[in-house]
Amino acid sequence: MQNENVFSNWNSRYERLWDRQPICLEHGLNKLELFSPDSLAELIDRYPREHYSIIAMGERDNKRRWREGDFGGLSGQQVLAAIANGRFWLNLRCIDRVDRRFGELLSAVFRELNDRMPDLKTLHYGAGLLISSPKAEVYYHADLPGQALFQLSGRKRMYVYPASPPFITAEQLEGIAFHGLELDVAYQPWFDDYARIYDLEPGQMVYWPNNAPHRVENLDTVNVSLTVNFTTKPIYRRQLVYLANGILRHQLGWTPRSRATSGLLFWSKAVLQKTLRNNRWMRKAQELRRPIEFKLDRSAPGGAVDLKLA
Repeated sequence: MQNENVFSNWNSRYERLWDRQPICLEHGLNKLELFSPDSLAELIDRYPREHYSIIAMGERDNKRRWREGDFGGLSGQQVLAAIANGRFWLNLRCIDRVDRRFGELLSAVFRELNDRMPDLKTLHYGAGLLISSPKAEVYYHADLPGQALFQLSGRKRMYVYPASPPFITAEQLEGIAFHGLELDVAYQPWFDDYARIYDLEPGQMVYWPNNAPHRVENLDTVNVSLTVNFTTKPIYRRQLVYLANGILRHQLGWTPRSRATSGLLFWSKAVLQKTLRNNRWMRKAQELRRPIEFKLDRSAPGGAVDLKLA
């Protein structure tokens, strides 16, 4: 998108609303050949195994049925057919690092955001490409980095909740930081009464305040979305505190009372998390990640073959 703005309806008020309210913007990324079905199939064909997750969906809020799988040797076209006929979502992680074209595109997005909002000052950013089945869902969860979602094809309904109790608590964010699992956040149906709800069409992007819980329901089409994450200095400092407090709470049995992001106590926690985050207790905590439980069924698009777990 050389010499073109990514966002076509930018308004100066968005700078004042950023990180305070959800914002829906119009973008032109959906028009790029980069996101055509043939281009996506070719991308899947060569995507590194360590950088993708293919997830089979269960019933809503039944996290035991949120299972991770493998392509099982299928081609990119066959993987897309499986997604179209099944109940899966595929996350092509770190896509900006895996494919230079997406890295250049992401740089253009953040160059424009930083130009429009000089106080934003992003430190790092990354992206993943989500390809998901009709009626698939992403359950209620929260993320530690800043987040935005660009809708590229298909239609989905997104619910964004306030970034405050009872929708999300500091203790839950500490657990996310410590365990590396963003889905273990309690959800109640009445939360929806307080959600901002967006029916997203291709060419729309939603940004939501840092740590705001959210969930997604695909409508009746295959969906392709670009999910973007980023850190700023305030976000980075909050992440350090959540991880340090998570270590204190879950590893050392100490209930943290401060979540300050400056001062002597903050710097002590910064040293603590840097010292302990790679020790064997932390590695054991990260082993809570999902095992590979199935592979896509070559003979039945949309089906899955269960694997025997060791």
